Amino acid sequence: MIHRWSPGGVGAPVAQYSHLASVPDSHGLLFISGQVGVREDGVLTGADAESQTRQVFANIGALLAAAGAEPRHLVKLFTMVAGTEHLPGCRAARTEVFKNWFPEGDWPAHSLIVVSALAAPEIVVEVEAVAAVPAAGEPRA
Repeated sequence: MIHRWSPGGVGAPVAQYSHLASVPDSHGLLFISGQVGVREDGVLTGADAESQTRQVFANIGALLAAAGAEPRHLVKLFTMVAGTEHLPGCRAARTEVFKNWFPEGDWPAHSLIVVSALAAPEIVVEVEAVAAVPAAGEPRA
């Protein structure tokens, strides 16, 4: 089981994340490249951060499923947002998704940075992820 926690000795998390996450030996690490708000057909979902962030997490969910994993296997997220004006929309979508993915509030470690731009001017959110996937033959529950 992935262990996520925020011990004493440092300030409490300021958002939906845990300070630490550890992976048991029975799990392999899965590295997910930065995902942007592009649907399977290659079309960007919209110009706003909220719709792009929802699609980013849909893409991450699909990639986890392809690897035999689920959102609960996420260990670390790294979010890049192109400009502070996009933070409210990104946070709103993340909160919505996290309610479903982590109903108990057992959130993965997470870092968020604001950048001046991403790979294309219309892309305003990108998220990388690391998941811990049970090794073959191990229970996935």
